[in-house]
Amino acid sequence: MSFDDYAKTWDTDKRINRAKIIADKISNSIEISKDYSAMEFGCGTGLVSFNLYKKFKKITLIDSSKGMIDILNSKISQYKVNNMITNYLDISLENSLDMKFNVIYNSMVLHHIHNTEAIVKKFYELLCKDGYLCIVDLDEEDGSFHKKYPDFDGHNGFNQEKLKSILINVGFKDIESNTFFHDEKIIEDKKINYSLFLMKARK
Repeated sequence: MSFDDYAKTWDTDKRINRAKIIADKISNSIEISKDYSAMEFGCGTGLVSFNLYKKFKKITLIDSSKGMIDILNSKISQYKVNNMITNYLDISLENSLDMKFNVIYNSMVLHHIHNTEAIVKKFYELLCKDGYLCIVDLDEEDGSFHKKYPDFDGHNGFNQEKLKSILINVGFKDIESNTFFHDEKIIEDKKINYSLFLMKARK
């Protein structure tokens, strides 16, 4: 999937509303201090972070799609937000971030990453001691969710227990997860039900 192609039409009402629910779930699941720095991995146009930036000292927003980052930069400028820093970068290929974060979160991103364990290890490296990782993603499904995108080659959601095992192997502790969001989408006149979970852990 080329997210550059979707960037300009990404901010639909449905995605905006869902992002607010996801952001609320993240902020209610962890203890956030005003002097915390955060990173959103796979930020897209920043829909989730625009609901969270007032809670953090600084948020670094990372995405490997130039189109998404361009839209995000124009929104940051338009709304005059001064604590959101963007970075056009694919940390699954390289880690040129010379910084640590108190919180790392991502939403609907992990299922696009082939090597789940490798990216979870990157998150671990980038977190401060006792830092939080929050993953919001699709519960395991039969592939219907991405049926409209024939070039999608990621995971069809996640089995929460299997993902938890990956986090444990990497070294994370205090891992909790639960399904918190249920919705549907129409694909080829067919109703597809899906659900999202939040998994949180500490370094």
